[in-house]
Amino acid sequence: MSSTLLPPVAPEVLAEAVEGLSARLRKRLDAAVEACGAGAEAGPDGTVALRFGEDAVVTLSPGPSGTVTDPAQAVCTCLLAPRCLHRAAALGAAPLADPEPEPLAGSGTGPGTDPANGSHPDPGCLPEAGAGAVSGTAPGAAAEAGAGAGTRAATGGLPGADPGPLPGAGAQLLAGLETVPGADHGAGSHPATGNLPEAAGAGPGAVTGALGGPGAGALPGGGAEGLAGVGGAARPAAGSGPLPGDRARARPGGDAGGDAAVPVTAAQRAAGAGLWAVGAEALAAGVTAAGAVAQAELLRAAHTARLAGLPRAEAAALRVVRGLRAARERHAAQRLGDLAAAFRELLTSAALLASGTGGPGLTGGARRAYAAGGSLRVYGLCREPVLSATGYGGVVTHLLGADGCAYTLSDVRPGGLARARGAGAASVALGGGVLDHAGLARAGLRIVGATVSADGRLGAGRGVRATPMPVTPWTAEPLAALFARPAAEAVAELLSREEAEPGLLGCDVEVVGAAGEHLLVREARADAPLLRLRPAHPHPELAHTANLRRLAGYPGLAVRVLGRPDPDRAATLSPLAVGPVPGAAYTLRLPPEWWDRADLGYDRLQGAHFPGEAPAVTAEAVVPGPDPLADAPLWRVGRLLETGVAGGRRAVAETARGPQPLSAYGPLRRAGFGAAADLTAALVAEADRRPRDVFGRLTDAASDGYAWAWLAASTHLKAARRSLVTASWT
Repeated sequence: MSSTLLPPVAPEVLAEAVEGLSARLRKRLDAAVEACGAGAEAGPDGTVALRFGEDAVVTLSPGPSGTVTDPAQAVCTCLLAPRCLHRAAALGAAPLADPEPEPLAGSGTGPGTDPANGSHPDPGCLPEAGAGAVSGTAPGAAAEAGAGAGTRAATGGLPGADPGPLPGAGAQLLAGLETVPGADHGAGSHPATGNLPEAAGAGPGAVTGALGGPGAGALPGGGAEGLAGVGGAARPAAGSGPLPGDRARARPGGDAGGDAAVPVTAAQRAAGAGLWAVGAEALAAGVTAAGAVAQAELLRAAHTARLAGLPRAEAAALRVVRGLRAARERHAAQRLGDLAAAFRELLTSAALLASGTGGPGLTGGARRAYAAGGSLRVYGLCREPVLSATGYGGVVTHLLGADGCAYTLSDVRPGGLARARGAGAASVALGGGVLDHAGLARAGLRIVGATVSADGRLGAGRGVRATPMPVTPWTAEPLAALFARPAAEAVAELLSREEAEPGLLGCDVEVVGAAGEHLLVREARADAPLLRLRPAHPHPELAHTANLRRLAGYPGLAVRVLGRPDPDRAATLSPLAVGPVPGAAYTLRLPPEWWDRADLGYDRLQGAHFPGEAPAVTAEAVVPGPDPLADAPLWRVGRLLETGVAGGRRAVAETARGPQPLSAYGPLRRAGFGAAADLTAALVAEADRRPRDVFGRLTDAASDGYAWAWLAASTHLKAARRSLVTASWT
């Protein structure tokens, strides 16, 4: 059990300590970890001591960073040290440290780095960001620390190792499940609910034949060709047209070919194969059996991935380990769905790497790289508070370039809520500009010598010069283009990309009323569905929730909304800013100094900001429409996948031994989710497939086939849910 007194421990230090234990001591490790956390005592010199009986004391001496990064910093007084149970248990009870970012090649003051952002983390580099520690952040704020480019060369990662036939053979099945086409988004049509699963690219015959045999060797496809589409973003159908803020287009200083397949090195293939092997074993064991030893194997594979230059894969493995720890310790905030998503990402990354296909989005980077972007003209859209569960706070200002590309400028540092509330009026640290974030969100900047990351974050290098520009209203170009498209068309394109969070969209809506903490609105077009506006950040000290409650008191009010669609909820938008609708009589009356927009995280709407008399309209009953995601029987698939995460392969196999094992697939087939039913049946069959010889010994103890079956069902479920969310906007 973890103790707050124990210092963080580097993953490789813990992995090495567990690896040095004998088989007999490994069996006792979990019990020792549970018992040692409560006995920690802090020393006067910053050390932490843990006593095991009368003769054994483990002393942890963290370095200047407060982290145990060297095996010599963990010392035990027993005779078996350093290969003793006490030392491994003490390290296993301590929290895992975040990997230190590697310096970029040629880092310094040139355009490739950002000294300002290097001194403090931006939202994309917050600790534990990928595990859901950040809520209500800007796009990319919840991305793992491995997003970006520029990593250490693989100098010590198993050169020449052959990863063997592990996951690469089934890549085409995974690629087909990752994206559910079935609709031409450019034409405005969307797939019907019953047709979504069958369009996923993995029919019943392919799945049954692929997963029926041992391992992954029988899976269809050769690997690299099918894998290229999974690591990159799925593109909408031709003719949909560019979306303002589209990051897929080449930007100054960006990576125009970021979606192209890039062959990986032999060391990276070996690291991917190792991650697949230990990830499959941990998944087959489940939370109940994936103790300290299984977690140490994951940490060892994660460190190998780091040495091979794969920080994204390393971050995925660390999220799985942290999720397993939280689930075993029964943390209140832990959700099996989050751990299942972490397993899916780990296995997907490992399979793609082991197949020999990769790319900038798959490989990742230990630090965000900033490249020269030349001269830019950016226009302010809005500002958004950032509040992290790890104690960081700040603001992100969203900008739009003259060419329609989206940019962000962040100021995130330790400080929590106070920092998040105060940063909204802090000065912009960019090229000597005299604007604060409140002014930049309504005005703009002309930047010379700009440094831009691949995801559109502006850097503050030494050579950057910025000049303020006049205020640009939402009704003027290029900002007006954000509100010109129907919301359903924009959402279909935004959600078709494999990004951590979709970009921003704008739409004109009419307030219907409140539904709990949410605000029901209807888009100002014919036959538009009801939309839910939910607070971008639920913290009561921030203004999001209070502003939505104020808007709910004015039914029929016309509002222009700028927000981020929620990829996990049907027809749901997280608004960041609101403003009056041009030409509408019953709309907001914002003060002139706000320049036709109110940032919902900072500006508080008052009674004077609303019109005096409501129009004489028939009140509409505040009844949310049908929720295709909640009404669909896909929850049965999700529950089975989470059962496998919690109880392992044996728990999934037990579902086939009930009185009517196939009755659970009937609702899926009747609702049109035939592929989901077939994938679920294949998963259960593979979990129960344990061939034995005449003496009762297992003839195939590998977990590859089970991992592939679980990954296929999980990937299909993700794609089907995303398609249902997209269809709910029509």
